[in-house]
Amino acid sequence: EMPMEELYVFGTGNAQATRCYNTCFAIKGGDEYFMVDAGGGNGILRILEDMNVDLCHIHNIFVTHEHTDHIMGIVWMVRMVAAAMKKGKYEGELQIYCHQGLVDTISTICRLTIQGKFYKMIGSRIFLVPVEDGETVHILDYDVTFFDIMSTKAKQFGFTTTLKNGRRFTCAGDEPYNAECRPYVEGSDWLLHEAFCLYRDREIFEPYEKHHSTVKEACELAEELSIPNLVLWHTEDKHLAERKSLYTAEGREYYHGNLLVPDDGEIIPL
Repeated sequence: EMPMEELYVFGTGNAQATRCYNTCFAIKGGDEYFMVDAGGGNGILRILEDMNVDLCHIHNIFVTHEHTDHIMGIVWMVRMVAAAMKKGKYEGELQIYCHQGLVDTISTICRLTIQGKFYKMIGSRIFLVPVEDGETVHILDYDVTFFDIMSTKAKQFGFTTTLKNGRRFTCAGDEPYNAECRPYVEGSDWLLHEAFCLYRDREIFEPYEKHHSTVKEACELAEELSIPNLVLWHTEDKHLAERKSLYTAEGREYYHGNLLVPDDGEIIPL
């Protein structure tokens, strides 16, 4: 009997969110985590603590792109893992996957901000692993296929993988779906998609100017592609207490599958 994989939701906010953490997450399989992004700061460390995620069970991290709200938390992960390694508390290696352009970016930020004794772990036990568009890498027990989401801003990769239960799980990044990515997204059982705000609030938050979508567009897409499970995040944080109910209500008008609008710290069975 295979243990049920779970989606650990570390953060759900966009770059400007201060009332919740920036969007990042992990897939838990067995007692290991495949972590995706780390948000914008050391808040990630407290979230991992609060969710009882042991740093020593994170050996694989994927960084989607270079924006502040996705990459600065990685510096803290490198810092803490390197310290744990030096103390003999962390076994094995940490692999950080990213597109080729990010290797130098991550290395440079770490070099400029982390003590030499920790920074030296990069290249010895912490590895920045470049991945290509369309490349499949075996991570934990999964074949993970990375793809370029065709961002209009910084180059960004998403990924798709098949879970132990046979379900396809796809992370489409933090920009609206591009039809060129259809081969990767179509047929997914789980789709993680950004929704900057409610459609009705588009005048307030101006999602389109920032090249983001609203709940309406994300839900229309999932309906069109017959996606059974849709997770919406990377949102504004102006009415967090009502976000789940408001986003779910708007989404139901356009999408008839299982719609999830998680809060930070939620664990979702996959």
